[in-house]
Amino acid sequence: MRFMVIVKCAEEPENQAPDPQLLADLNKFNDELLEAGVLIGYDGLHPSSKGARVHLSGKNRPTVIDGPFTESKEVIASFWFWQVKSLEEAVEWVKRCPNEGETDIEIRQVFEPEEFASVFSDEEIQQEKNFRARMAANAAKK
Repeated sequence: MRFMVIVKCAEEPENQAPDPQLLADLNKFNDELLEAGVLIGYDGLHPSSKGARVHLSGKNRPTVIDGPFTESKEVIASFWFWQVKSLEEAVEWVKRCPNEGETDIEIRQVFEPEEFASVFSDEEIQQEKNFRARMAANAAKK
């Protein structure tokens, strides 16, 4: 099972230098995830002040809000993609995550193409798998 693990923080570390010890601890944790065969992707995100939020409402014209998003109580700071056997295993890994301050980490299972078998034909599921393979090949070229 694949899971997206979303790291949220109450305050955006906009002008804060990262704590070197926390970064070292996170790098060690990432090494442990990689060695265990759990880690399949991860990244940190720039602050919301460098982003935008687009609100879509049916056929109406999209609304664009430039960051920072002052109405947000929390922001997504980073994320991982993990391959584990269960939600419980993902939770156990998150419990080991280095942290300082207030942080919430959300764990969400990623859909697999086969989970849409009731909606899509075998051919459509194969098309999705082919598309994902093309996407991975494109990423490998860069």
